[in-house]
Amino acid sequence: MADTQVLIFDPDAQWYCETLAQQCPGYAFLPAVTVEDALKVAADAEILCGLAPFIPVDMIRAMPKLKWIQALTTGVDHLLHMPELASDVVITNTRGMHGPQMSELAVLLMMSLARQFPAMLANQKTSAWKQWPQPLLQDKTVCIVGLGVIAEALAARCNPFGMRVTGVSDGRSEVEGFARIFKRSQIKEAAAEADFVVVIVPYGPETHHIVNADVLKAMKQSAYLINIARGGCVDQDAVVEALKNGEIAGAGLDVFNTEPLRETSPLWSAPNLIITPHIGGMSDCYAQQAQPIVAENLNAFARGGATALKNVIERPS
Repeated sequence: MADTQVLIFDPDAQWYCETLAQQCPGYAFLPAVTVEDALKVAADAEILCGLAPFIPVDMIRAMPKLKWIQALTTGVDHLLHMPELASDVVITNTRGMHGPQMSELAVLLMMSLARQFPAMLANQKTSAWKQWPQPLLQDKTVCIVGLGVIAEALAARCNPFGMRVTGVSDGRSEVEGFARIFKRSQIKEAAAEADFVVVIVPYGPETHHIVNADVLKAMKQSAYLINIARGGCVDQDAVVEALKNGEIAGAGLDVFNTEPLRETSPLWSAPNLIITPHIGGMSDCYAQQAQPIVAENLNAFARGGATALKNVIERPS
């Protein structure tokens, strides 16, 4: 019986193929760095591994035998809205691997906002020696909206700073490292006592604008908002107004409704706002983080087919 062909479409495709071949018998791995390379070998591949946002429609069309896509990302929205993708194709993601990098970005934004690091960089450009009091994270309260793997990773980093960690979730009522868990209906109460509100909740109809104008108004004027989830989780227009009106002290946004963020967006000129270009999930060891998840799923697929896979994404009907 011929080995099942797996197309690996990624800048590190060769490394993935070499390491997976050692750990996952019964597969023939096909590396492709460019779309052109992928199209040359796609016809007989039953499995596709790649970064979901960069998988083009042409590649899907060229894979009539496709049974399963192992996304090398957590977000798979691009694939879910692709009509060319057959309804019986299973999609899995790499949920669970992004805790270190996303939690570190959240800590970076908290410290940069509290200590006014952008102002220091601006002063450096003009050779201006200016000092001001430097707030500590110690004894501050951080409210994490969403209690998944990334939230737990962030809590594990905040607690050693001496921070008080709270959370907002309807799914979990008690989590190690969290002083208190609020229901989503209590988000304004949670925000009101926080010095930092960090949004890490999955995006969907129930979490659309979970942080809206009312939540922002409930926050302390000295508090900061950080969004590393999805742009739609936060009302961006309300954030601009809150910053202009001094309702909150500042914000750090890594995700936006439209990406790249339009040059005409009022966010660019909003005061006390740090914008990062959706880098939260990136790291200098991304392939090494994703590979064990891929290997585990490939071996599970070999043993039990699609029903044995982990991190299966529910596709819209």
